[in-house]
This record gives sequence, structure tokens and C-alpha cells, in this order.
Amino acid sequence: MSNTILVVAAHSDDEALGCGGTIAKHIAQGDQVTVAFMTNGVASRLDTPEHNTNATKRESAAQLALKALGVSNFHQFDFPDNKMDTVALLEVTQAIESVISACKPDTIYTHFGHDLNIDHRITHKAVMTACRPQSWSSVKKILSFEVLSSTEWNSPSINAFQPHYIVDISNYWNKKLAALKCYEDEMRDFPHSRSYQCVEALAILRGATHGFEKAEAFFVERILDV
Repeated sequence: MSNTILVVAAHSDDEALGCGGTIAKHIAQGDQVTVAFMTNGVASRLDTPEHNTNATKRESAAQLALKALGVSNFHQFDFPDNKMDTVALLEVTQAIESVISACKPDTIYTHFGHDLNIDHRITHKAVMTACRPQSWSSVKKILSFEVLSSTEWNSPSINAFQPHYIVDISNYWNKKLAALKCYEDEMRDFPHSRSYQCVEALAILRGATHGFEKAEAFFVERILDV
């Protein structure tokens, strides 16, 4: 029996960094996957030709990355990049609710609630608000992913990401890497944590500590056994 998956990411590239291998695995298993991007990933400035060009380039990169993972369904919202806290939470929640209503997912992947990036935190809160537990809700599982250069960068005084749901992506690492390479402009040189080497090192760590070659790790927000 196939599952219906929704990935809600603040920016295009978050989906590849956080759960690209897991997305590819779902696709291989015959699951239906939809991805929703809340911003265009380009810092909000005046409506200039440069800004518009960068936004178009980022969207093209996202389409190529999703194709590499096997995803054909996605939604692109235009909330202000790195300024989602300037928008009423209700607006963000309603946007997510519209996608949930359209695809009726049983599983949602989204950001960890204590990431450093404000857009990640707003997206997480909006997902949890949109998925208030109700008897009629299709959503039975909510998992939060980690995004290097945000999840591990928050203050030590904030709750750290402590995963307890592990997905073996050993056979899907190449697809995750192919998706990341579509976001070449967003990647950084090692030893920056958003480098190819560091992303692979994290996958190896998450895998080896659970008996796999490579894995992605998630914080469980909700799992309902029905």
C-alpha cells in the first residue's frame, strides 16, 4: 500500500539537505510525494532585475533537484525570504492547509522547531498549527529533519536536535547528491557545514551509528498507530 508524503520546506535546497535520500526512497517504493516551498529562497529586496533573475534561477534549480529525486508535484509560495516572521502565522498556516487539502498526506516532513533560521522555525510552527490533531485529519506522522548550517548552529541553550527516527538511504545517496548538485550556488567550500563533504559526513555518521552505510535522521513530532 502506497503512502502519500508532503515535504514542507522553507527554501528550495532544504528538502535535498534535510530529506533528499528519504524522498528518493519514498518514490522508489511507489509513494506519492509532494514538496511545498514557502519562499523563493532569494533574500527579499526591491523588485530589481537582479533579484528576479536570481529567483528564476533558484526555481529552475529546484525543478532540476526535484526531478533528480523523482518528484513531479510541487508548490512554490512567495513568502518573504528570511522575513517570514513579518507575515501573520495564519497566512502561512493557511497556505500549508491548502496543500494538505489538495494532496491529503499521511506523512509530513518539515523543519526542526529550534533551527537558527527564522523561516525554518516559522514553517515548523505553521505545519504544526495546520496539523492540529483532529479525527478527520489525514496526517498521521510528522517528522522534522535537520539542515546543516541551521539546525546545529542554534544556541546551546535551545533544545538540540536529538533524532529518534532513522532512514537508511545507503541506496539513495547518489540521488541526494545529484539533487544537491543542482543547488551548486547554495553549497559552500569545506569546512563549511553546508559543503558536500560535511553533508556526506553527516549521512555516514547517522548511518554508521545505526548499522547503515548512510542515513538521514528525524525528530518525531507525531506518530499515530491507527
